[in-house]
Amino acid sequence: MTTWITICDTCKREGWEDGPMELTDGERLAALVEARAEGRVRTRRYSCLMGCGKGCNITVQGPGKLCYTLGDFEPVEEAAEGIVAWAELHAQSESGQVPYRQWPQAIKGHFVSRHPPLPEE
Repeated sequence: MTTWITICDTCKREGWEDGPMELTDGERLAALVEARAEGRVRTRRYSCLMGCGKGCNITVQGPGKLCYTLGDFEPVEEAAEGIVAWAELHAQSESGQVPYRQWPQAIKGHFVSRHPPLPEE
């Protein structure tokens, strides 16, 4: 089964307008995550995950598995690597649940919500 990281590409962190503004913070995080995820897990961008108060936001999803929303990331390499490393653990897990002791430090404190998998029809 494929695990996907969906990255909100419209996220703007507080103070964004004080920077260069060529890219949103979400676009910057997306580029970093995409570069690290290549050949490891799938990625896609989506415009607005509706977590504006906690930007930058991502989801980690896989068919038949728990889905997670994470937020309040800075668009930096350490965050991107932690996101991808955790998504790989999600991909390896039958249920999508990853034991806390295996979580990369960069994603601790960033979980917003967990959703059950959709029922099979």
